[in-house]
Amino acid sequence: MSSKRAIIFGISGQDGSLLAEFLLGKGYRVIGQTRSLKNSNFINLKTLNILDFVEMVEITEFDVAKLAQFLERIEPTEIYNLSGQSSVSLSFKLPNETLISQLNFVNLLLEAMHKIDCNAKLFNAGSGECFGDTSGRIATETSRFSPMNPYAVAKCGAFWTVSNYRNYYGVNASTGILFNHESSLRPLSFVTRKIIKAAIHISQGSREKLYLGNLSVKRDWGLASEYIVAMWEMLQQDKPDDYIISTGVARSLEEFVEIAFRVLNLDWCEHVITDSSLCRPSDSPMNHGDPSKAKVKFDWSSTNALEDVVTHLVTAELNPTL
Repeated sequence: MSSKRAIIFGISGQDGSLLAEFLLGKGYRVIGQTRSLKNSNFINLKTLNILDFVEMVEITEFDVAKLAQFLERIEPTEIYNLSGQSSVSLSFKLPNETLISQLNFVNLLLEAMHKIDCNAKLFNAGSGECFGDTSGRIATETSRFSPMNPYAVAKCGAFWTVSNYRNYYGVNASTGILFNHESSLRPLSFVTRKIIKAAIHISQGSREKLYLGNLSVKRDWGLASEYIVAMWEMLQQDKPDDYIISTGVARSLEEFVEIAFRVLNLDWCEHVITDSSLCRPSDSPMNHGDPSKAKVKFDWSSTNALEDVVTHLVTAELNPTL
C-alpha cells in the first residue's frame, strides 16, 4: 500500500477529478469524499476512467468530530480542499449557500486537523476573485483583497481562516490563490464551456446565436491541468505558504470568443449577440495575478497562452475520448 495518501474534498469537480488523475499517476492512494455514494454519478471521474481506482467515502453531514474521525482513520499525508459552490454567477443567487459551502467547511476541517494534531499538509483552493478589479496593478500575494461578489467574499474568509490556523495553531495549511483555469470538465453553467459548445454547434450547421454579457471584461485564463501541478508542488515545500497560481496575463472575453470561433473557421461577429441582461450585478473590469512567487519557490509557471487554452478546449470537446 502506498505511503502517500491524499484526501480530496470536491473530487467530483473539474479540479478534483484532474487532481485525482494526477496523484494516481504518482502512485498515491487517493480517497474522495461524497455526500451520497448512491446518488452521485461521478461523471468527471468516469470521463477520465479513474473511478475504479479512487476510494470514495460517504460523509453525509460535516462536523468537527466526524471529520476528525475520518482523518484519524485514513491518516492522510496530504489533504486537498477543492469543495464548495464555485460559480460566481450562481453566488449572486445563492449567497448564503455559497458562504456556508466555502467558509464553514474550511473552518470545520481546520479545527478537526487542529484537534487531533494532524500532520498532513492541507491545500486550500483560494480564488483570484478575492482581489476584485486589478486594472490599476497586477495582484500579488500581498495585494489587498477587494471582493466584488458573494463567492469572492466567501473565499476571502476561507483564506484568512487558513492563515489564522497556520499562524496561531501551527496547522500545515496553504492557500493556492487560483485564477481562472479551464478544461473540458467545466460544467455548462460556466461561460467558457458555453462559448465552446455553442461555437462547435454552429460550426456543425446550427443556426443558433450565442448570447453573452459584457465582452470587455478581462480575465487571467490558464489550463486546469497545469494548475493541478502547482497545487501538488505547493505541498512538496518544506513550509506552508500562500501562492498565486495564474498566467500573469489578462485577456478579454471578446478575445476568448474570437479565438474559439476562429479555431473553427468562423467569424464570431456573425454569431454572437451581446445581451445586457446577462451582465453580472457587480463585475470587475480586469482580474489577473502575478505568479512570480511560485516560479521562484518551486519553478512553476504556465506555458499555455489563451490561444493554446481555447484550442485545447475545442479539441477536447470535439474528441471527448482523447
